[in-house]
Formats: sequence, C-alpha cells, structure tokens
Amino acid sequence: MPKRGYHHGNLRQALVDASLTLIEERGPTGFTLSEAAKQAGVTPAAVYRHFEGRADLIAEAARQGYEIFADLMDHAYAGGQPSALASFEAVGRAYLAFARKFPGHYVAMFESGISIQRTPELHEVATRALGVLERAAEELAGHIPPEKRPPPQMVSAHIWAMSHGVVELFARGSPGTKSPFPPEDLLETGIGIYLRGLGLVPPDA
Repeated sequence: MPKRGYHHGNLRQALVDASLTLIEERGPTGFTLSEAAKQAGVTPAAVYRHFEGRADLIAEAARQGYEIFADLMDHAYAGGQPSALASFEAVGRAYLAFARKFPGHYVAMFESGISIQRTPELHEVATRALGVLERAAEELAGHIPPEKRPPPQMVSAHIWAMSHGVVELFARGSPGTKSPFPPEDLLETGIGIYLRGLGLVPPDA
C-alpha cells in the first residue's frame, strides 16, 4: 500500500480514505486509530491533530458518504421524470448502486452505530438525502385531498426501509441469502405495490 497523507498534502482526507478501506475489510469496529494511521502512512500521533478518536473519524467518513448519497438521490429523482413512479424507482436503483460502489461509506453511514445527530454537518446532509424521498412523496400525493394524504415522512421512511432491506438481504452478498430475482427488480416491484396500495399511483401506471 503506497503511503499517502503528507505526500498528498491532505492528511485529514488520507485518514478518512484509510478508514474506508479498513471498514470495508474489517467493519467499523475492526480497526484501531493506529492502524488507520499506518494505512495512511503517518504516525498515530498525527491522527489526533484532526480527529478525537475512531468514532470521530468514522463520522467524517459517514458525512462524506451522505454527501455522495444525497447527490446521487437528487440526480436519480430528477432523471426519473416525467413519471413520479419512475422517479421513485430511479431513486431505489441509486440506493442499490451506492451500496455496491461505496461499501465503506455505506457501512459508516448505516452500520457503524454513529448517530446522524453527532455533528450538525452530518445531520444536515443526512436530512438532505432523506428529503429527496419526502419531496417525491409530496409530489405523488398532490392529486389526493389534503385530509386523505399519507404523511410524506411516513412514505419516505417506508421506501427507505424497503431499499435498505433489499440491500442488506440481497445486494451485498450476505451469507446464505440468495434471491431468485435481481435486487433491482425486487425493489421496483415492491415500491410499485406499496405506492399503488396507498393510492399514490394508478393501478396501470
């Protein structure tokens, strides 16, 4: 592994990159700050110039992951037009693609135990990502009388949970789990059934 850190002039980012590699290999609790420093090519003491501890380092990895994630969600939703259902399905595919392409970030965000309330910056970007689904739910429910509309927060939480479940069970190679259908198909059909059941999209959409 070539040494980074000081050679690249960005020690903080070199440590984040090192932590992402270690998270992919060992999980969020399977490495020490000393190992992250070694991976980045710096001394352990150098870590504390930028991070108070391992949790602080993982929180920054999660924040950067949410930045990528939120941008992907925004792009997917905009690209799914003109159909609101197509936009929701595009967002679901983006969720699966993110989990596959950025496994270290994904684990730091969703499996490390780091709260999105840990820092204002982390909370802000995580809220922006969830806001894409809430905005989509609001647009889908526009044709329903206000008193009969399901809360957009509930709809977005359900879609998020469905996406996360498909990722965890079938899209990340979990031991002993195998679906007879591609994860993308599972998620798209699930989203369609759910939204039709709420009356947010017509049966023939």
